[in-house]
Amino acid sequence: MADEEEQKAEYGSDKDLVNNRRSKESMQDALWSLLYGAHGDIDVRIRAAKEIRRLTKTSAKSRAYLAAAGVIVPLVSMLKSTNLEAKEAAVLALLNLAVGNERNKVRIVKAGAIPTLVELLQSENVNLRESVVAAILTLSASAINKPIIGVSGAIPLLVEVLTTGSIQGKVDAVMALYNLSTHTDHLLPILAAGAMQPLIRLLKDCKKSSKFSEKMTALLESLLALEEGRTAVVKEEGGILALVEAVEDGSPQSREHAVGALLNLCQANIGEYRQAILKEGVIPGLLELTVHGTSKAQQKARTLLQLLRDSSTRTNSSSNVLESIVQNIASHIDGVEQGSAAAKQMLSEMVHLSMERSMKQLQQRALLSIPSQISRSNCSPEAPSK
Repeated sequence: MADEEEQKAEYGSDKDLVNNRRSKESMQDALWSLLYGAHGDIDVRIRAAKEIRRLTKTSAKSRAYLAAAGVIVPLVSMLKSTNLEAKEAAVLALLNLAVGNERNKVRIVKAGAIPTLVELLQSENVNLRESVVAAILTLSASAINKPIIGVSGAIPLLVEVLTTGSIQGKVDAVMALYNLSTHTDHLLPILAAGAMQPLIRLLKDCKKSSKFSEKMTALLESLLALEEGRTAVVKEEGGILALVEAVEDGSPQSREHAVGALLNLCQANIGEYRQAILKEGVIPGLLELTVHGTSKAQQKARTLLQLLRDSSTRTNSSSNVLESIVQNIASHIDGVEQGSAAAKQMLSEMVHLSMERSMKQLQQRALLSIPSQISRSNCSPEAPSK
């Protein structure tokens, strides 16, 4: 009786208590079926994996309980089954176990899941392949797992999904590559796999203010820190333009990373990249960013303006005047009170003037822009439970 009262205190009403008991019974049944049911009968194990997936979809307690009870190893073993349904059930159960649980992410990788998941990334079955991408995305959110996944052969296959996958598959692949890119040893393999072309294409097509764009521009900023990345983006038609558009139209974080990517270009070789950046009309966006961007974006924009100030190759005298004014403000902006309405008004008028001068070019961009559904897809550091 005392135990029942304690359970009521923990779970609330009698209804909640009954539901909790049923949940525990379901977990115990699923665990028993997975480990011992019908002498390894595959249909029994599939049903058990599907039940584990259901139980762990929204319950953090179920994820912790089932993992501690030992379901991870048999689920990883199921990934090697010749039965397609068994593979899919195991992938999705492992995905849900890993969501929001760092310990489970590490346990799954330690159980040897990655080599088999990489094999499954090459499956001809689209649903299985994209479920595996979501699982790798979630597992790659763990810093401990990143080095293991990075050398597993997953990177070229994730890059391939950027071209061949569904909208959500492409989003998950970008997010997984972003997670892996935070381990800098993986940047060169990402570039070597040919990631630049599909990344630029996706950046062109996506909504620049989306979360997807934020991770895309962050990934590109990291890639452009390497000479191989800078060479690749210049070779891509519209590569620099896509970054300039992100500076103009992105979310605060997208703009910060996009200007950082352009800054990486100029700081590496101003003579080689300066004209390529200027011809895309970057000045208006940089001007606005020096006032309205994040603190990092403001600093990056001022530094980039300073690098672009050399007028030796300019032929338009009015452009010289405008850039001279810009540089004067950029060099003294730190001395201006942050909230100064006068400074903001001055920069706003300058942006307006420069935008008028570039209107034809901007209109051409608008005509070329393609609506995309990418921004409506899930975009988080790990896949949602399924």
